[in-house]
Amino acid sequence: MRWISTLKRGSVLLLAVALAACQTAQGPATTAASASATPAVQSASLPVISYAPATAVERGFSALVLNAATGEELYAVDADAPRYPASLSKMMTLYLLFEAVSEGRYSLSSPLTVSAKAAAEPPAKIGLKAGSTITVEQAARALAVKSANDVALAIAENLAGSEAAFARQMTEQARALGLSRTRFVNATGLPDPSQVTSARDMAKLGLALKRRFPQYGSYYRAKSFSYNGRSFRATNNLIGKVAGVDGLKTGYIRMSGYNLVATANRGGKRLVVVVMGGQSEAARDREVTRLIEAYS
Repeated sequence: MRWISTLKRGSVLLLAVALAACQTAQGPATTAASASATPAVQSASLPVISYAPATAVERGFSALVLNAATGEELYAVDADAPRYPASLSKMMTLYLLFEAVSEGRYSLSSPLTVSAKAAAEPPAKIGLKAGSTITVEQAARALAVKSANDVALAIAENLAGSEAAFARQMTEQARALGLSRTRFVNATGLPDPSQVTSARDMAKLGLALKRRFPQYGSYYRAKSFSYNGRSFRATNNLIGKVAGVDGLKTGYIRMSGYNLVATANRGGKRLVVVVMGGQSEAARDREVTRLIEAYS
């Protein structure tokens, strides 16, 4: 019955091709950058099928509150809907930088070389000059406090050789952490419709960043960062203003609206609060504050 076995194998192959075509038809248009940044699901006998997140709604609103100790969901509004992360992406850039230090590939005093491309990144930035260097520690603080795009790209190029290669590593790490609705195509969060996440994934990433690397907690609590004679104020307005808030990361592009992943500790109760798609910086901050007050 060798012909039956061959027929079965052929049927499996046809089914796999049909599924792949179906996935392509239902998903967003895929650019070369997004295709290379999206991990593929592969088996020994079936074709490669790429599972890409859905297209995000511009300025779509999402919110999520988690108990940071247990991961229990306390409040949610469209927490799994596709959203644009903006500079929340830099939490993963920091994660990979801290991982490189923990593996011994870099130390906090290691210099990172600044390329002309990194120096030319649009704001927010700290004004790095092409050909200069910045230490790993300075770079991490610049990301945590100022959300500097020039620094994020310098990190990506030094750690992976190119931003595209680094974005692939970001997405691979996202999968390893269980962030199933996230795809990265750049290290900064600057506008790209292929860079997609969800409020739940960003909450998980914030938790992973603080749990895996607790020694850097002071970076997110800092109200300012000084570099080359200049002082930069923290983008997280809640630091020092809302009791218990000790991090973590803001984000904004026109496509995303105003985003914030905030961590707070009140009376021993730790929370992770995510608001994405805020209509203004003030509105986002008010909503995060309200949720901290309500669930702490």
